[in-house]
Amino acid sequence: MGIINITPDSFFADSRKPGVDEALQQAEKMLTDGATFLDIGAYSSRPGAVDISAQEETDRLLPVVEAIAAQFPEVIMSIDTFRANVAEAAVKGGAHIINDISGGMLDADMFATVARLQVPYILMHMKGTPQTMNQLAKYDDVFGEVFDYFISKYSELKRLGVHDVILDPGFGFAKKAEHSYELMSRMNEFNILGLPVLTGISRKRMIYGLLGNTAEEALNGTTALNTIALTKGTNILRVHDVKEAAEAVQIWEACQ
Repeated sequence: MGIINITPDSFFADSRKPGVDEALQQAEKMLTDGATFLDIGAYSSRPGAVDISAQEETDRLLPVVEAIAAQFPEVIMSIDTFRANVAEAAVKGGAHIINDISGGMLDADMFATVARLQVPYILMHMKGTPQTMNQLAKYDDVFGEVFDYFISKYSELKRLGVHDVILDPGFGFAKKAEHSYELMSRMNEFNILGLPVLTGISRKRMIYGLLGNTAEEALNGTTALNTIALTKGTNILRVHDVKEAAEAVQIWEACQ
């Protein structure tokens, strides 16, 4: 899953493609490099990011979604938003999947909207908001809390008639590095739930903080950790660097 950020302030500068033309060029490159999905976001969810209105998010997002749908009609597009009205507008504009960092907690209408649209839903674990989550990274048992959260939220989604659900543990979202690495070490246990699992660790602080470098220098660490995630049973890698991730998948598959 290739990441395209229609934002001026996402944490990894090279992922910022604020214009339609830039986004189309990035989409073409990612598809050529082996992307199965494109994940389009217009709201920066990095820690401490500036909050923007739903209207501004929609105004950034829709022209890009519509342009990608028109130029690459075969592409599967995921929309990275926690707002139900933004998600619905994007699906009507040509998107296929809703990727919600808040698991429905930041918009009470999200689950009902997903049920009505009958599109796949990526359920991520987070506490608080992007503005407050760093202060909430406290757990007695991080795996147990995330696991129980998934059970509770998936039960709620099923009651509403949503069955196509992908789990995302939310690496780095209200989690310190040690929490994220504990989740990674136990990733295979999420398979008990019988749902696909997405891993989103590309160039994150859990990597470059450990290695003592920067997001710009974290590609090698990202590839290493993505490969570990594959061995732990993850189904989708959400990445900035599609070619390298696709090569890691190809090598992993050759070992099976």
